[in-house]
Amino acid sequence: MQSFVCFALAATLAVAAVQAQSTAPVATVRPKLETPALFDDEAGGEADADDPSIWLHPVAPAKSVMVGTKKNAGLSVYDLAGQELQAVSAPPPPTPDDAPGRFNNVDVVYGFTLGGRSVDLAVTTDRGRDKLRIYTIDPAKAAQSQAPLVDVTDPDAGFVFSADQAQVNEQTTAYGLALYRNRDSGRTFAFVSQRSRTAIAKLELFDIGGGQVGYRKIAEVVLPESFTLPNGTSWTPCNDPGDLAQVEGMVVDQELGILYAGQEDVGIWRISAAFEAASPVLVDKVREFGVPYTYDTEEEECVINYAADPGYGGKYLSADVEGLTIYYTASNQGYLLASSQGDDTFAVYDRRGANRFIGSFAIADNRRRGVDGAQECDGAAVLNVPLGPAFPLGLLVTQDGANTPDVLDAEGEARDNTNFKFTPWQRVAQAFSAPLSIDTTSWNPRTGYRL
Repeated sequence: MQSFVCFALAATLAVAAVQAQSTAPVATVRPKLETPALFDDEAGGEADADDPSIWLHPVAPAKSVMVGTKKNAGLSVYDLAGQELQAVSAPPPPTPDDAPGRFNNVDVVYGFTLGGRSVDLAVTTDRGRDKLRIYTIDPAKAAQSQAPLVDVTDPDAGFVFSADQAQVNEQTTAYGLALYRNRDSGRTFAFVSQRSRTAIAKLELFDIGGGQVGYRKIAEVVLPESFTLPNGTSWTPCNDPGDLAQVEGMVVDQELGILYAGQEDVGIWRISAAFEAASPVLVDKVREFGVPYTYDTEEEECVINYAADPGYGGKYLSADVEGLTIYYTASNQGYLLASSQGDDTFAVYDRRGANRFIGSFAIADNRRRGVDGAQECDGAAVLNVPLGPAFPLGLLVTQDGANTPDVLDAEGEARDNTNFKFTPWQRVAQAFSAPLSIDTTSWNPRTGYRL
């Protein structure tokens, strides 16, 4: 029997000191290209871009790909020109009365041993079915611009959080995702958050034989759902009735063994990837932290009373905290990037120590190329290594939750329109008055060592 460890954190957890307020302006960055528009309606197959992950080709970096989730429409694989190479459908419901598949977040991991050989995996959370879906990535097919993903999911894999199908249909299911390969043990783990709840599960991926991959839950952390403020009052983040302050955006520092988790209406947590000795620290908070609110039942939305702000929130993040990603440089240095969805910016933190805030940037329209910026960003992924002539100094991919230009339906209404933006890393680095590092040689995601 697998051990199961649950850490229920007290609501009075001490938080890291509030960062000093930044006086630097938000830097402006312009993307280079974008993927085709996705439409979340019947005509568009209910496709809604959400989370990207970049896979590095082992011998031909220019043939690397980006895997992006599309919720009800499954996921797509794109080349570095933003063109779709493969579309994978989410699975149908087991019965017409059950929830269908809905792919939420995706991540990749290198060097998983399957059937005695080393393979790379792309893993996605199936929020609709409360499971993981697991795919191998075929380098030969990627090099030929063909469909590289092959489903190797254990057909008998169980639910991540639900006890039965009835609970699955309630949709407090697998949501956010980050993968971690422990270099010392060679074991591969998935950290999976729970929709509408505060739990994060640690799952181990393993070869079940027959060329298939299974998983088992080995530990769980439960983050606070309410907080005791410095003035002694209790504050609970505002959500729809019955929902708690969920986590979605997550990333693991593969060198330092640290999980960063974005609790959407709270802030960014730093947690030991070991989990057995987990001591979560809230390294930064959203501006709305501790601010009184009312819930408008008619409009089904939170109304924040900023005039009564007691001043306990952070300075750099506006709820929701969304996509988290790490840019690695030499000597365990680099940056943690976080999507500040509420103000359409990205916060940059030092990867080391207490995660000092460095600055913010926004991805704005590139009118010369006819590519709009990124707003309401759900997910992000960055890679420092050279990716051929298109991205010789690395790549940042961001989801755009409000893609333009608008496309109208038959009734003349704008269709829900999303996609992914590709931005050369040097445009981000050089947008700051004190430029960020550009380091293409100190980190290889395949090995964790120099290229």
